[in-house]
Amino acid sequence: MTEAIPKKVALAHDFMLTWGGAERTFRVLTDAYPDAPIYTLLADPDFIAKHFPGREVRTSFLQKLPSWVRRRYRLLLPFFPVAVEAIDLRDFDLVISSSGAWMKGLVTRLHTRHIAYLHSPMRYVWDAQERYLREIGREKNIILRMLLSYLRIWDRQSADRPDVILVNSEFTRIRVRKYYRRESAVVFPPATALHEETNSGIGNKKSSTFLIVARLTRSKQVDTVIEAFNRLELPLTVVGTGPEEKHLREIAGRTIRFIGSISDEELARTYAESRAILQPSEEDFGIVVAEAFSFGIPVIALANGAAHDLIEPGVTGELYTGGTPEMVADGVRRFLEREPYYRSEVMRGHAARYSRADFLNRIRSVVEKNS
Repeated sequence: MTEAIPKKVALAHDFMLTWGGAERTFRVLTDAYPDAPIYTLLADPDFIAKHFPGREVRTSFLQKLPSWVRRRYRLLLPFFPVAVEAIDLRDFDLVISSSGAWMKGLVTRLHTRHIAYLHSPMRYVWDAQERYLREIGREKNIILRMLLSYLRIWDRQSADRPDVILVNSEFTRIRVRKYYRRESAVVFPPATALHEETNSGIGNKKSSTFLIVARLTRSKQVDTVIEAFNRLELPLTVVGTGPEEKHLREIAGRTIRFIGSISDEELARTYAESRAILQPSEEDFGIVVAEAFSFGIPVIALANGAAHDLIEPGVTGELYTGGTPEMVADGVRRFLEREPYYRSEVMRGHAARYSRADFLNRIRSVVEKNS
């Protein structure tokens, strides 16, 4: 009996510039294929050195542009489809991509299998287009609308290219079926990875503060939480940075504290010491919710997106409808009423299905079935 020839594997991720839930998931995936090169559209060398040390990262031709252009990479939006399709993967038998927009559109040769892990269909060309245009003040920009229409066509066509599509939640699976007309399988992200990697130094100290962990952009609706806590006069800690930080600091009252970007160890400790986590935006999975569960912390969340699948009201958290400060405050009040009945071990039990081991086992199972 002849031995199977080892397959050459490549990994791909849209960008390697900022750290978030998608990047943490991708890092766990890279651990399963330590020798595989990583392809990406744009990369920050400091980011690579910090989060993916020692890995071979290959970038698209866009990386050759001047640094001042790369720092404003959103201006390169019209060129991303071309850059993705120009990536040469002819030497590989298997490609596993991690994508919220672009890398599912990789062009592979006939016998190369492409397994795409989708964090979301491209939101700003589908269900969130009008909100996106309002946020950047370009509702009446015809040229931009034409560009987004072109990208919508490209996004739909590129979704036909992967041989297998995996998604992070049932909510994302439904969106993939609607916008791409494709079936996909749910593989929960390894949301307990933060707890697993940092738990050794965490104590059981608790504080009276609530917590929000998010990129500080308009779409995350952090302002609704700040305004609610201003009225409730309850302590709130905000972890994260972003373009809305200045505005959020200006509207924050005396009980709101901003601590910016922190290390994994500090983030884990902040989770573990918190009273409850706030999740005010619609998320395709909501890795912050599952991370909170892994530390035994309940979540108060907007009842949109994947929150319905993750949160059981009165058991692992509270759901509120309508993204207004009044509704956030109502969710917090219901939490306070039922706070004595929450049990940390219940939250941790819910988090068990989001483990690193389960994620990698499911990925390997899909790879074996499609080899």
